[in-house]
Amino acid sequence: MIKIRLVLACLLIGLSGCSKKDDTVTLRIGHSLDVEHSVHKAMEHMAKQLAIYSDNSMQIKIYPSAQLGGEREMIELLQIGSLAMTKVSAAAIEGFVPEMKLYGVPYLFRDNDHRWQVLESDIGKEILSYTENAHLIGMGYYDAGSRSFYTTEKKVNSPDDLPGLKIRVMQSPSAVKMVNTMGGSATPISFGELYAALQQGVVDGAENNPPSFYLSRHYEISKYYVLDEHTSVPDVVIASKHVFDNLTPQQQEWLQMAVEDSIQLQKKLWKELEERSLREVKAHGVEVIYPDKQPFVDSLKPVYEAYEGTQIGEYIKRIRDLDEGEK
Repeated sequence: MIKIRLVLACLLIGLSGCSKKDDTVTLRIGHSLDVEHSVHKAMEHMAKQLAIYSDNSMQIKIYPSAQLGGEREMIELLQIGSLAMTKVSAAAIEGFVPEMKLYGVPYLFRDNDHRWQVLESDIGKEILSYTENAHLIGMGYYDAGSRSFYTTEKKVNSPDDLPGLKIRVMQSPSAVKMVNTMGGSATPISFGELYAALQQGVVDGAENNPPSFYLSRHYEISKYYVLDEHTSVPDVVIASKHVFDNLTPQQQEWLQMAVEDSIQLQKKLWKELEERSLREVKAHGVEVIYPDKQPFVDSLKPVYEAYEGTQIGEYIKRIRDLDEGEK
């Protein structure tokens, strides 16, 4: 059954992610983040660039702050052509594109440079191409940094401190498996409900990147933030295949160029916000811990072993074999 919000969203945007008026094509983009977030600012830049490339024959209208629902609901809108584009976490799209589970593999990348080397390589492009099986078009990746644990009462210095702690995770089988393997008790809860869940003790902690920890104000409740950086799950910019296929080849090219421009800006804005977020949470009294990561890596050996002989396992091998400069 289609959710009520999905129906309302479809009515709101006239059952079309793309409208034409006076020969101007308007693409509607939704996302779940605040207008101060780097993703929104990058999308505003995307809109500006698309107008320039198309000589104002194409424009983008952005619906921020989950106006059209959560990530899953917006993916469903894309699939039926009622929304042109959105940004989702690779973890949120696992149920639609199983190959995206790759990015939920802990400690997959050596560092930030290696991560972008992979995302911009043939491997990253191949993973994006699988979105077509779900009637979507993978346009590119946005930076979402690395995810780390934060807790309200108990300090986590190593995986030995996780048993007995309920840790909020995304609705992602990979995230659930990772936390449970480390010894914690993975508890999927929507991000919008997490502040109250932390406040009321429904969960003892969560895991996310510094900007999300800061902008959500979870630092008001959580005393500790341990930068174990267990996963680096990128955000994915996706388009409706129905809407994209109804654009001319020239319009598709303009849109892809605008997306790529927005990616470069978003990466810059993300880095700045990440640094600012760590400064701010420290200023608000959060103890930021820089642990030895090796015990975390060692605790996850069963996760890596489970992927041996699978498609994801083959991708892991290719990523670890990727040399500097190789594309």
